[in-house]
Amino acid sequence: MEYRTLGANGLKVSALGLGCMGMSGSYGEPDEAESIATINRALDLGISFIDTADIYGNGHNEELVGRAIKGRRDEVVLATKFGNLVRPDGSRAIRGSADYVRSACEASLKRLGVETIDLYYQHRVDPDTPIEETIGAMAELVAAGKVRHLGLSEAAPATIRRAHAVHPITALQSEYSLWTRDHEKDVLPTVRELGIGFVAFSPLGRGFLTGTIKRSAGFTDGDTRLRHPRFTADNIGRNEQLAASLDALAAEKRCTPAQAAIAWVLAQGGDIVPIPGTKRRKYLEENIDALDVRLTAADLRRIEAAFPPGAAAGERYPEAMMKAVGR
Repeated sequence: MEYRTLGANGLKVSALGLGCMGMSGSYGEPDEAESIATINRALDLGISFIDTADIYGNGHNEELVGRAIKGRRDEVVLATKFGNLVRPDGSRAIRGSADYVRSACEASLKRLGVETIDLYYQHRVDPDTPIEETIGAMAELVAAGKVRHLGLSEAAPATIRRAHAVHPITALQSEYSLWTRDHEKDVLPTVRELGIGFVAFSPLGRGFLTGTIKRSAGFTDGDTRLRHPRFTADNIGRNEQLAASLDALAAEKRCTPAQAAIAWVLAQGGDIVPIPGTKRRKYLEENIDALDVRLTAADLRRIEAAFPPGAAAGERYPEAMMKAVGR
């Protein structure tokens, strides 16, 4: 396994992580037994970086991850997130007050069945709480030994700077893939200036860049992608045209489109760690082989010409969710 280091304070992680959100029903029906087997297979293969959040399955995902890593805690760099929550009526809210930070951490520790979280992210920035208050409370968790490293997710450059001035931020986690390159303009330069690592979620474009999703075929009721603009009938045809160029290059490289997409993210810098999500061992094993795909400078130029920033049709989130990113 290859390893990369996140942040100036040195969090060593496998060069590829495992995102666990889809194991709790976001992308179709969950399969707990296969999900737990997938996490354990990841550890067997050397993937140490496991990512979850308290909102995934409304706590279910943390419990599942906790069961999966029981007895193997020393093999895991465990990351989770707080602050993005579902109210009893099903609506969303974002909270970052000091009291909430403390209570959320205690709840996550209990669900995960661990004493310490290796990397604790604020999932979304609370517009009603100064970032200094949120990070100050998170820093207290570090001092108490409940958290080792701090992170942010989908935060704006100015917010990242303010947070980092309170306590070193080890990683920023945000969506980054061939069809989501927004962060190249100002976020990536900011975190690199500050010595903060970048964790790329959805490096496969929520499955679209695997080449297996055509139109909306195969989506089951409740699949959250049905609400995402890029998967609507108005946009998916244009996005299929983009993906076709990746399919062609992958065929030439004798790899799958998914492996080519992950290899592209890996090639963007040693400070970037993609965390493709899957709930099946078959796709986990396919993804890990992306580490063996070598893209030449000509390959990269060709891919990037086909997928320039802003090329994807449609926003990456529904309107309400887009308002919560980049704060």
